[in-house]
Amino acid sequence: MSNIAEHYTYRIHWSPEDELFVGTVAELPSLSWLAPDQTEAFAGIQQVALETVADLEADGDPVPPALADREYSGKFLVRVPPEAHRQLVIEAAEQNVSLNRLASSRLSKT
Repeated sequence: MSNIAEHYTYRIHWSPEDELFVGTVAELPSLSWLAPDQTEAFAGIQQVALETVADLEADGDPVPPALADREYSGKFLVRVPPEAHRQLVIEAAEQNVSLNRLASSRLSKT
């Protein structure tokens, strides 16, 4: 399990406030790494994640699974206010599609 951090979801973005690149890892949201270039930011956050996973394992604490390694059913429940639900049902009917198809279409545009 010590290589799990190699499968983690890393992001590198520019921070105007810090004037540096910031590396983050979705599975360990409390971690970040600042560096002057993207490559260094990625290397830094990946090393911190590897060390954090090693520490968690050594302490017997749970290690977050990699998002990429999880199985997804394609189903999830979304709660919306009743009026939003009503409006979506009306819009789906007007488009002659199911509510599920309308919601799926909207969500996949992100």
